[in-house]
Amino acid sequence: MKKSREVEIQLEQTCRALEEVVKQAEDNQMEALMIEADEKTGSGSGDKTKAKKQKAKKQKEKLNNALGTNRGIETMFRSAYRVQMDLTGLADNKANMMISINGIIISIIIASVAPKLDANPWLLIPSTIFLIGTLISIVYAILAARPRVSSQPITLEDLRHSEGNILFFGNFANMSENEFLEGMVELVQDKTVVYESMIRNIYGLGSVLKKKFALLQVAYTIFMVALILGVTSFIAVFVWIQQTAP
Repeated sequence: MKKSREVEIQLEQTCRALEEVVKQAEDNQMEALMIEADEKTGSGSGDKTKAKKQKAKKQKEKLNNALGTNRGIETMFRSAYRVQMDLTGLADNKANMMISINGIIISIIIASVAPKLDANPWLLIPSTIFLIGTLISIVYAILAARPRVSSQPITLEDLRHSEGNILFFGNFANMSENEFLEGMVELVQDKTVVYESMIRNIYGLGSVLKKKFALLQVAYTIFMVALILGVTSFIAVFVWIQQTAP
């Protein structure tokens, strides 16, 4: 969870930086409009100049209202990232819990029950059911907790053609520092590309979460079935022994 919190803080810092870039670009655009208005009306009357400035000011206020919409979109992205990271932490915790429980059960059966199989052969069937079920369950839990990193090399030219995501460490880790810096500079200069990259990132996180929870569902289902069958077989064996005892 600490790692997830660090990623969340980095994402918030990135979004704030993007807000500043957008705001600065719009301020520069308004200043250019006001300067252009001054140049066109420099030889005219002062009233016309004042009217032009007021018009440019209204346009700036309109853009600032649009910027509020941009902030709303970026808040939505932050919330989506936070939800995805929380769900990822939840899936990892569930996988760790299943690994620990199954590991304890396997250790107990091997250490305590296995040495007694010679004297108590009736323990073989229930113990086998427990061992096989918990083994399969722990394998699926490990698969769910295993990191998934793309090993496909991505170049800066691929990123320019939207064939990768520079915000995902699995893509930019194979790039040099200068290529990464150049790619980030190009990214923040186009707001549409920024949003597209963030959307791709959220989709990638969702795809990983889908696989994690699908594997966890199988692990928990197998564990439940093994637990039911194992306990039922223990009870059946005990009843059979009691009935066949002289």
